[in-house]
Amino acid sequence: MLNEREVESCYLGQFIPVHYHHNMLMDDNRMKNFKAAISHAVRPGAKVLELGGGTGVLSWFAAANASKVWCVEYNPDLVKEARRFLALNPHGHKVEVVQADAFEYLPPEPVDVVICEMIHVAMLREKQVEVIEAFKQRYLQRFGGPLPLFIPEAVVMAVQPLQQDYNFEGYCAPIVQFQAHTLHPGTVDMALPSVYSILDFSQPTDTLIRWEGSFRMEGSGTLNALRFITKNILTVLIEESTTIDWLNHYMVLPLAKPLRVWAGDEVRVSFQYRAGNSIASLQNAMQVQHSGARIETDLPAYACA
Repeated sequence: MLNEREVESCYLGQFIPVHYHHNMLMDDNRMKNFKAAISHAVRPGAKVLELGGGTGVLSWFAAANASKVWCVEYNPDLVKEARRFLALNPHGHKVEVVQADAFEYLPPEPVDVVICEMIHVAMLREKQVEVIEAFKQRYLQRFGGPLPLFIPEAVVMAVQPLQQDYNFEGYCAPIVQFQAHTLHPGTVDMALPSVYSILDFSQPTDTLIRWEGSFRMEGSGTLNALRFITKNILTVLIEESTTIDWLNHYMVLPLAKPLRVWAGDEVRVSFQYRAGNSIASLQNAMQVQHSGARIETDLPAYACA
């Protein structure tokens, strides 16, 4: 019988199929940016901990400079994969793969850097925020300060109103979509994105994310979706006054009720959710309405663009 956390982890990602982790190895944008950030942040001789190590590749990046890396992974299938892959690569012997729960594990000694990539768009589904907050409390109780450097160091999240085409060969289906960072013929930006949350992992971070703001419509049409944008600040290059970032795929969530808008309209948007919860928890909380007293043209329960 699985306990509550184990049931949740099966749903939220800790036991996603191994081939999903293989696909992440083929994501050039993710791999190159993490390699660059880890190579910069991990100094020669450093001690490193990775929480949620997957295939072990991020730990392996760290091992190029580190003297010791602890790679913590809960999924036994991934533990075997990580150990197998690390044995094939130089510096792999410096990585100790530990099968343990990231919510509970502490390294045997203080570390300089903590890598944690339990990241989903809008910080949903996976437990990045909760795992790091729990780790900080345990680490300070065991070792005192200072805290290690975290990779990523921070996350910037934004939201943008869209007119999204949900017509699939004549079949109207308003579905959740994950989009690459390219132009999509069926997507019309109705306003510029607005930042709704910045999480700095060096500071106390609340799992509750709440936002209310307004957008000025740049064109007329049907506002029927919100795009969520998540940029991970992997590390800060202080000497160059820049950062190494990783941008998640965009997540487009359909609204329960489309809104007819005209250029110049002000539209209010609000939502709240807890980091790590389901996509539906955010989608069900989204509220969109005109700020003024405009009389709306009646729209059906859902209208495809």
